[in-house]
Amino acid sequence: MPPTGTTDPALRRRALLAAAGAVTASAGIGLTLGSRGGAAEASAAAPPSAGIPSTAPLPVRGASARRATTLDAVATPRGTGGYRRLGDGPGWPRVVRTEQAPARRGREDRRTVLACFVHLTDLHLTDVQHPLRFEYLRAAAAQAWRPQEALSVAGAVSLVERVNALSGGPATGSPIAFAMTTGDNTDNNSRAELQWFLTALSGGRIEPNTGDGQRYEGVQNSGLPLYWHPEDGLRDGDKRAGLPRIDGFLTAAIRELRSPGLRMPWYSTVGNHDTLPGGAYARGGYFAEFAAGDRKLESLPPAEATALRTALRQAGDPLGRDLAALLRSRTRAMRRVTPDERRAPFTPQEYVAAHLDPWHTGAGPRGHGYTAANLAEERLYYSFRIADGVLGISLDTTDDGGHYEGSLGTAQLRWLERTLKGHRDDHVLVFSHHTGATMRNLRPDPARPDEKRHGGEELLAVLSRHPNVRAWINGHSHKNDITPRGGFWEVSTASHVDFPQLARVIELVDNQDGTLSLFTTCLEAAAPYRADPADLSAPGLAALYRELSLNAPGARPGLEGEPGDRNTELLLTRG
Repeated sequence: MPPTGTTDPALRRRALLAAAGAVTASAGIGLTLGSRGGAAEASAAAPPSAGIPSTAPLPVRGASARRATTLDAVATPRGTGGYRRLGDGPGWPRVVRTEQAPARRGREDRRTVLACFVHLTDLHLTDVQHPLRFEYLRAAAAQAWRPQEALSVAGAVSLVERVNALSGGPATGSPIAFAMTTGDNTDNNSRAELQWFLTALSGGRIEPNTGDGQRYEGVQNSGLPLYWHPEDGLRDGDKRAGLPRIDGFLTAAIRELRSPGLRMPWYSTVGNHDTLPGGAYARGGYFAEFAAGDRKLESLPPAEATALRTALRQAGDPLGRDLAALLRSRTRAMRRVTPDERRAPFTPQEYVAAHLDPWHTGAGPRGHGYTAANLAEERLYYSFRIADGVLGISLDTTDDGGHYEGSLGTAQLRWLERTLKGHRDDHVLVFSHHTGATMRNLRPDPARPDEKRHGGEELLAVLSRHPNVRAWINGHSHKNDITPRGGFWEVSTASHVDFPQLARVIELVDNQDGTLSLFTTCLEAAAPYRADPADLSAPGLAALYRELSLNAPGARPGLEGEPGDRNTELLLTRG
């Protein structure tokens, strides 16, 4: 198989003809991405409600699969100041939450398993050399740039390895049927990042590098003390905060590595960073040109950085006109970098087409939830069959009008209601990127200016009217948070870019006493807890990724949530 990033015209044509049955010309996005790494598969795309093979409810196995989860051990900081190292700490206990139904005695002996899967979210696979990044906002706030981002691909591969190593559901021992990732799979809406994400989950070689094929060109060798320079003696602010010097770090960060791919079917949900430039701006021609170009802005005066950051947070410039004007005005002050068309943004339709590319099928299903119909209809939401009696629904909560908060258009909300009514006898699990509290952006979609947008409160009201909804599972906030809603649970999982870098196993069981239990168990990547700066192997880089995220200046504390937001048993009335 050719190396990742090949431009072999024969292979490009082959993938074009395979992707989505060549439904539209945009099906060739996998070729532009240079996507190689998964085994090709010629099977037809699954229908909208198809998924993994249906299975009858399973009895709970005698031994639970606790090993390799946070029930047994958790990465725990050592010390209270300076650069803190990580080591083994006691596991988090399972908390039983009864706000919505009682925990009846003997339920452990009666249970049958309805669903068992892994939830991944906010991987933020990042091209740290990308021109259209906002690192310079660090002049206004330390958390605007993360020193660990160069290792995001190594971290994702380590998480895939952990998921593959699970022997079953930690609460039930049931086989894990699939994984779902709920958006912000990429960071810069970049074609290169999309290729890395799809290859990480489906398997293959990844070279997390763009621009110059031999050397790194980004803020970490810019000479600016605003950023951590791991490979030189510059006394930057991060080194003064305790971050170490690591010779060879940047060379290792852009070195090729291999992902085994998930050994189970996986599904994909879209997030705002996946389809909007910077995760916050409406798509436009200038951003596409700038992203693939030869200039990169690396610094701004603090006052200008503060003003831009405020506008970004308050959606003061959703179309990006002010940002485009700023970039145009700063051309002479920018660093010259190697241009690369792989950094160009991808459209929502290209996102779907890339999933349909057979090179990225991996363990399946073809399209990872998306079908030729999604591509033809320009629709990024779908339903899929999880098991007999259990339906999954994946929503698209990104507002293409701009800003990082979300909403739904009327057409999607009506589709959701029809789907819930049509599957009233199924248990339903709903997946989205945004949380209920972060769906407050009602700006019209430029492609559908007359369509009304609907926020989190309206979506919660719709879900609450349907007693078959058991959980709404999402991300975006980068924090573990579990909230009882009207008859179901909203389960938000922490990101895999910010400490403590978690995912979850989720298990739905019938207690055979008029109640259901939804078990949630947090996972960490397979990398060692204690990082060794001299170990620049792929596992060593993943360990550094975790430890640097703990020590990143301005990092948000408490993203692991309270005990009742981590490892839980969530009771529900069966209805």
